[in-house]
This record gives sequence, structure tokens and C-alpha cells, in this order.
Amino acid sequence: MIKRRLGINGPEVAAIGYGAMSFSDMYGPTNEAESHAILDACRDLGVTHLDTANVYGMGKSENAIGTYLKAHPGARDEFVIATKATITSDAEGNRAFDNSAEHLEAELDASLQRLGVDCVDLFYAHRRDPRFTPEETAANLGLLVEKGKTRAIGLSEIAPSTLRRAMKVHPIAAVQSEYSLSTRFPDLGLVQACAELGVAFVAFSPVGRSLLTDSPITPERIADVPFLARNPRFMEPNLSVNLRLTEGFRRLAAAMGASAAGLANAWLLARGDHVIPIPGTRSVDHLRECVSGAELALSQADLERIEAVLPVGWAHGDRYSDVQWIGPERYC
Repeated sequence: MIKRRLGINGPEVAAIGYGAMSFSDMYGPTNEAESHAILDACRDLGVTHLDTANVYGMGKSENAIGTYLKAHPGARDEFVIATKATITSDAEGNRAFDNSAEHLEAELDASLQRLGVDCVDLFYAHRRDPRFTPEETAANLGLLVEKGKTRAIGLSEIAPSTLRRAMKVHPIAAVQSEYSLSTRFPDLGLVQACAELGVAFVAFSPVGRSLLTDSPITPERIADVPFLARNPRFMEPNLSVNLRLTEGFRRLAAAMGASAAGLANAWLLARGDHVIPIPGTRSVDHLRECVSGAELALSQADLERIEAVLPVGWAHGDRYSDVQWIGPERYC
């Protein structure tokens, strides 16, 4: 597995990590045994970067990692662990965000307890709280580095301008955002800003929530995944169009001797040496497909063939519904 670095002075990690939202029930029911099987496979495949959050299953994802580490004491040294906080609810139960120093520390303390570790390698502000400037949020996160509770800090779903302001206060090791052949808005400034500043770009949903795989979700399964059932790209008539359009990508991957998921991750790796995809899955076989992308060295001709079948802007429907858009910063 090729390596990439989390920030200028951060640890080296495998170029493809694992997004542990799949340890929650976000995309279908799962259990601890299945999650532990994925972690076994990560170790076998050389996947070293684990990304989780306090809200993934309201602690379920972190707990799964914690019980695995307890059962395999040597595994902690094999993994670079990231978690996130700030998403919360207001008094009326509406989604809210809290970037205060008190909230960040309390949530990180709870995450450390679930994970069974004294310190994480990377701690993100999961969303920007508009009540705090980027400088204030960076300072509040930086306090947790000083206290030894995280080795580095990151920001998620933010604008390039937010990153630049935050970097003036404290080094940002990583920025996380959705990025794939189906979601390419980070190319409009965020990928470039990260490269310029020496910040890792951690790409979640790199296979387009299954659209860029050999087994995309079917219309029949959508009802069982509430998040996708309310997502414009997975609502009809958009879903049928998107499934049809990605058939060409699946055929191209097969012609290149690759899985569609592997090719989708390889495309991201080719976007810059600082880009680190973190596919999530409940299937060991699918994890292997995703990780195989690290073995694909794409030529300029390969990239042009991919662009021909999935040109920028091909996807029908927004990546989020109006409700799902609450939190991420829009900058273009």
C-alpha cells in the first residue's frame, strides 16, 4: 500500500483509509462482529487510517473500534485514528453545531472513553458553527492538542477561506469533504488550497454512495436506507438516470481489468498526492475492491477515458437535500 501524509508534519497513512460510518446503521443494519471483520481486513490489507465520529450511530462506530482494540491490544499501534464532533441538537431537537472549547473537549473525552484510548491522532470539527470565527474554532481545537487529547486537528465540510483563516491560528492537518467522480465541487478551490497549504484532503463517499461500484444500490433497496431515500440523487427519476449513466464507467473499469470501486478510488488518488479516500463498507469483499485502487497507476489517457464516460457535472440531482445541506459550507 502506498503512503500519504496527514498534514506537513503528520503521520504517514495508507493512501486509502476506511470510513467507519458503516459501523453504524447508516447504510443498513450491522453488528460488532461484522465491524471487527472489517478491521481484521484493514490490517490484512494495510489500511491504517480509521475515520469515525461521535454521531456515527450515536457512539456505535466508536464503540466497535474500542472493543476491537481492547480485544487486540497491539492493533492500536497499527492504526491512525480520527474522530469528529460538533454536530448536536438544540432544545427543540433540531440539528445544531457547537464549536465551543467546552463542547469540543467534553465530546472528545466521551469519544476517548468509547475508543478506549488516551489520545486520538486527529480530531475534527465536524461542521462549522457560525457563532465562532474560523480562528476561534482553530484555537479551541488547538487547546486539545496542548492537553494531549489529540495529536492533530482537522476541519470538515468547510470552505477554502475558512481553512486559510484557521491555518493562521493553528496547523490544520486535514480537511474532510465529500469528493468523487460524482461530487467534484472541491475542485473549485478546496483541493487546491489544501495542496498549497500542505493539508491532507480526506475524501469521504469516494464511490458515490455506491453509484461508482459494480453493485450500485437498487431502487428496491432505497426504502431501507432513509438517508438515501431522501437524497435527490437517489430519488426518481434521478436514480434511474444515474444508474444508466454509470453503466459506461462499470464497462470501462472491466475493460481496464479493475473493479469500478477500485477505479473510482484510483481516480481520486490521481487528483493529488495529498488526497486520501476513505471508502466505507460493511463488506470485506467490497473493501478489497476499494483498496485495489491503490494498485492502479492511471495514465493521462486513462484519465481522459474516465472523463469521457463521466464528464464533470454528469450526475442528476444535488448531493444533499435541503435538510441534509444544513451545516456544510457552500463556497461556489
